[in-house]
Amino acid sequence: MSLRHTALDALHRSLGATMTDFAGWDMPLRYGSEREEHIAVRTRAGLFDLSHMGEITVAGPQAGELLDHALVGFISALGVLRARYTMICREDGGILDDLIVYRTAENEYLVVANASNAQVVLDALTERAAGFDAEVRDDRDSYALLAVQGPEANDILASLTDADLPGLKYYALLPATVADRQVWLARTGYTGEDGFEVFCAPADAEHLWTSLSEAGAGKGLVPCGLSCRDTLRLEAGMPLYGHELSTELTPFDAGLGRVVRFDKTTNEGQFVGRKALELAAAEAESKAPRKLVGLVSEGRRVPRAEYSVVDTEGTVIGRITSGSPSPTLGKPIAIAYVDAAHSAPGTAVAVDVRGKHEPVEVVALPFYKRAR
Repeated sequence: MSLRHTALDALHRSLGATMTDFAGWDMPLRYGSEREEHIAVRTRAGLFDLSHMGEITVAGPQAGELLDHALVGFISALGVLRARYTMICREDGGILDDLIVYRTAENEYLVVANASNAQVVLDALTERAAGFDAEVRDDRDSYALLAVQGPEANDILASLTDADLPGLKYYALLPATVADRQVWLARTGYTGEDGFEVFCAPADAEHLWTSLSEAGAGKGLVPCGLSCRDTLRLEAGMPLYGHELSTELTPFDAGLGRVVRFDKTTNEGQFVGRKALELAAAEAESKAPRKLVGLVSEGRRVPRAEYSVVDTEGTVIGRITSGSPSPTLGKPIAIAYVDAAHSAPGTAVAVDVRGKHEPVEVVALPFYKRAR
């Protein structure tokens, strides 16, 4: 099957991007040094093409009730022009995907799924819509998505719009004109920095990218690929589907039980997976499950996904889900599921790196939190 291309494909190639297959899309991995791109986002600003993400519109008089039924969150309680992080689970509680849902109007929501799961989410929402007065619409071809992230993001965007950026709260959005183009402007991101995501028509993507690049030239903005987006989210302790999240895990297994709302007042509080998730919640309280923790190494060898975590006796007590050198901390870091008995910050454990046990220390997540 041939790879899909975003509306910015030719532009990425003109900038010398290294391209890679990501969930069936040909996407920029990096433009030069992924470390420099990472540091730019932490200290100045970075510009990302995220048009591979999956946009699904749910609209109609019972759109909110449908999403309350289909997802684990209390979506109908979300205010208009606000957003919420949530999940869609199977009947057995396994996570199909983690999502952001934006309420764009009284009876309309924009569900944004991960690229690798967009079709799965679309199919599940379509199936679960039976009996509800609501439409589920595949809008993946209707949007391109850009993100400008970092300490200078606000000033860069402010030069291109008269939208009330200071009044735009975290996890909120508004319709806006940016560089003379109509967009949805959201204060969301996946980097641990302040920033914005810009939903636009694919035909407007190149104009907006060029306008943002020119506006950010004096602010140190650089184009950024998926590689630095991964190290940024890792430092910020943000989960990645297929690593920290999967159908084998419930939200409670992942330490994200807070997104499950058993107190929904619509649909009599029922939703797909509720019974299994109630059991998972009870087990999380009564048992000592594995917990998701951070690991920091003082050595140079990098803990990678699927490496085993061992205790001081060499007994396997967990596994790495994500690992990388941290440009911000200047040392290797990793996220891992470990037995609860070894999950306290400060606990000394080790990672089996090709037969050698590399000492690491358990730390609380996130590794990095921006100054407010």
